[in-house]
Amino acid sequence: MSLEDALGYRFEQPALLKLALTHRSISSEDPARNDNERLEFLGDAVLQLVVTDLLYDRFPQLAEGQMAKVRAAVVSRPTLAEIAVELDLGSHLELASSEVATGGREKASILGDAVEAVIGAIYLDGGLDSARKMVLSLWTDRVSERAKQPGVKDYKTRLQELTARDGLRPTYVVEGEGPDHDRRFTAVVSVKGIEHGTGEGRSKKEAEQAAAAVALGRLLPGPQ
Repeated sequence: MSLEDALGYRFEQPALLKLALTHRSISSEDPARNDNERLEFLGDAVLQLVVTDLLYDRFPQLAEGQMAKVRAAVVSRPTLAEIAVELDLGSHLELASSEVATGGREKASILGDAVEAVIGAIYLDGGLDSARKMVLSLWTDRVSERAKQPGVKDYKTRLQELTARDGLRPTYVVEGEGPDHDRRFTAVVSVKGIEHGTGEGRSKKEAEQAAAAVALGRLLPGPQ
């Protein structure tokens, strides 16, 4: 699948997409080249606007402070990096060889910045409606999930923060079964090779959240 297929958008000006995928390490090596930092700045503003509009329109029960918390969570660097991974954005980035050697294609900061730059590129290429469509396709479910509990971190994040105290991180193995219209997923979460929770859901993310909730219940005393 091409990146444009993953984005659900075809560029009239392919040079804009190329620029959005050009990391600043390229312009550092060759000052004659432009990079994606200006597009990132623009894309961040477009993303904030679309998410804010979504929150205001669809979640009238949320107060201003709650909307701010939801927005901050869904436009955070981890969420942007997560979306970049879903899009396989890292494999499309143009990086200097020195940046590639240090794992630049997997760095959350680089991936997150590139997502914002791509949003900015779509805005310039096709206007706000095109950018809005792309953002909503990737963010609506995330916003809806977070809006259910605007002041509470999701289980995966809480588990990650808990294990990070010991320099560890949880890993998930997800399997799906059943027909496409009734797909069910089962996730198993492990820490340092030890299984701590199993969960099920209608999506991979839902199953992982369920597994993380079980793991938290076992690793932390008292109600969660």
